[in-house]
Amino acid sequence: MYYLGMLIAIENPSTPDITRLLNEHLQEMYATSPAESVHALDISALLHPTITFWSARESERGELLGVGALKQYENGTAELKSMRTASRARGQGVAATILSHILEVAKARGIAEVNLETGTETYFAAARRLYERHGFVIREPFADYKEDPHSVYYGLTLES
Repeated sequence: MYYLGMLIAIENPSTPDITRLLNEHLQEMYATSPAESVHALDISALLHPTITFWSARESERGELLGVGALKQYENGTAELKSMRTASRARGQGVAATILSHILEVAKARGIAEVNLETGTETYFAAARRLYERHGFVIREPFADYKEDPHSVYYGLTLES
């Protein structure tokens, strides 16, 4: 799907440039949060059949701009995972575009609710603002998550 000069498509997370971006993501998560509070997935976990993984690429040159994933649960809910914008593409609406696309797909799949976990540290403030702008509201821990002072949980009910 094309958006504002970006191509958003399902892609394998083991693609070399995506692997580099995801490794950077994991390194920053471990540098920012205690290890027990890092819930970012590695590449092998992102290959699980319940997860759909998207990349956003510059439409003319194919340069990787960002990624995002959706993990579907059997109960009709889903979890947003691995949202990451490449450093050189920050502030250009990449994350908002990927998020909007993922929410459209979730709605089309009949998913009733999309949840997510993100950090409470200042580093994650921009992410929290992005999710709140898209209608996510703070909620209790979901799935296998537990109360954690380094995590905040959000949910968004999708209207069918």
